[in-house]
Amino acid sequence: MSPSSQTRSATPTQLPPIADSRIDVGLAAPLNVRVYGTRSSGSPLVVHFHGGAFVSGSLDSGAAVANLLLGAGAVVMSVDYPLAPAHPFPAPVDAAYAALQWAYRKRAQLAGQGASVFVAGEEAGGNIAAAIALMARDRHAPRLAGQILLSAMLDPCLGTASVRRSEQGPAGCPLATGWCSYLREPANAEHPYAIPGRSLRLADLPPALLITAEDDPLRDETLAYARRLRAAGVPSAECVLPAPSAWPDALLNPAVTHDSWSEPVRTRIHEFLIANRAARPAGHEPASPGPL
Repeated sequence: MSPSSQTRSATPTQLPPIADSRIDVGLAAPLNVRVYGTRSSGSPLVVHFHGGAFVSGSLDSGAAVANLLLGAGAVVMSVDYPLAPAHPFPAPVDAAYAALQWAYRKRAQLAGQGASVFVAGEEAGGNIAAAIALMARDRHAPRLAGQILLSAMLDPCLGTASVRRSEQGPAGCPLATGWCSYLREPANAEHPYAIPGRSLRLADLPPALLITAEDDPLRDETLAYARRLRAAGVPSAECVLPAPSAWPDALLNPAVTHDSWSEPVRTRIHEFLIANRAARPAGHEPASPGPL
């Protein structure tokens, strides 16, 4: 299935409006968010989290993936969550979950009546998205239609074959430094919200689309998570892009055009959104969602 004409029109020169704002989610400080797209009946809403190995990244660096999601037909709310080392686990996932709750309450205002809600993220943001999908299941809210994980950081051991073949494995590399700053305490490495890939209970999660690439150092852990989700009965699909992709670094650089993989990724996300936005989402409706 190809993206609709409306989706194809969302080119870099003809993007729908982008709005920055600050939202109060009950934390010590408001969160900065950026909304891509316009309210339209039937559009899915994707709550997106940028990459940066837990210690860097911003709404600007997340623009490359946010625009892919927009081009796939979604309204996107990208969240600037707190970063380690100043804010180690669980602060980033707590903030992300609070932002998801806020977006769910405001979904009709953001994306239109009947909007299904998805979560998405690249690299460290993929970890955050997977974690809050677990939280939403465990806390019975909000109802998620799906999760989209691109080159997700899911294994702090950095011992997979794809990592060993890359330059990302040795101590002192950005991924290792990011994990150490994020986890801070050894006990956090056992918490499923810190490392969703180690969760022992994956049943009843929303459908998942996991995207990686042949030359992605995070490929093996992404595919391993997809296999474990399927074994737990979660509808899951993976897409492995041909090399060279320069993932995950290329996902964090909105200034560079990536014609070799942008369109295939956009198409796969579009198909996933269409297939799952009408399905009954995982989780349960909040008992008291609050005013819109």
